Amino acid sequence: MDAYDEGSNARHGPDAPRRPAPPAQRSAPADSAAPDASPGPPEPDVHPGPEPAPVASPVPSEPVVSAVPSAQVASPAPRGPLPPGEPRSGIAALSPRYQVGVALALAVVAIGVCVHIGMTFLHVAPPNTVTRTHGEAVDDWIYPEFEQNWKLFAPNPLQQNISIQVRAGVRGPDGMTQTTGWYDLSAEDGRAIDGNLLPSHTQQNELRRAWDFFVATHDSENRPVGLRGSLSESYLRRIMVLRLGRDDAVRAATGSTGVIERVQVRSRTSNVPPPEWSREKVSTTPSYRELPWWRVPQDEARGGVR
Repeated sequence: MDAYDEGSNARHGPDAPRRPAPPAQRSAPADSAAPDASPGPPEPDVHPGPEPAPVASPVPSEPVVSAVPSAQVASPAPRGPLPPGEPRSGIAALSPRYQVGVALALAVVAIGVCVHIGMTFLHVAPPNTVTRTHGEAVDDWIYPEFEQNWKLFAPNPLQQNISIQVRAGVRGPDGMTQTTGWYDLSAEDGRAIDGNLLPSHTQQNELRRAWDFFVATHDSENRPVGLRGSLSESYLRRIMVLRLGRDDAVRAATGSTGVIERVQVRSRTSNVPPPEWSREKVSTTPSYRELPWWRVPQDEARGGVR
């Protein structure tokens, strides 16, 4: 076997590595005659190495289509003038002159509220240096419109029914004076309040507070104590005259032509009966307190107090 044999065991030179035969030669039978090929130069020894990266052929780049609409990517247009702000409301919408007037009015109201709260506090507070020095000014501010009554919160609330009754001496056209019967004004107020969802303050408190005012400024002999005693008499008397002048029974009894000359007031006091389950025993017999006759001035008798 010479050096040019193409068999599987042929060697290409003394140091040439063994190379496998081509597939065509491996599959051919041994007795087949191989064409006589002229020897050629030996193939170079090639060692495997990293394959070079494929170089892409230059392809013309296509235009990139953006997914954002052209209106959004376009350069922003210059903004116009900003819209005017919301219209002012309230005091800010007024002119400066009216704003000053409103501010002064609010200041006066605030001062009045503070003064009233301070006077009320001094009235209900225990005696102190301020009330001893300015007690008369405090009383003038509070009485009679803003008087405070704390009986609702007393440990022992009132357990009596007190009704105010009145009768009048009416002078008729003939000059004779006729005395009417007793009219229970408290019962009239009670009937007006009963079933009324919004009773008036006058029906609830006017008559009761007038009587409490009188009792607090008079002794047990109905004599006034201090200067406020005469004021309480005038206040109670005027209420009686007004109520009698509006009473249909009085006008019917005098023929609507009489003039009230004098009035007399009395109170009827009775204890509230205890509940059935209570063992307390109290007397329910009413007691009366009659005041002397009060003469009615002519201006009050002819409707001057209206």
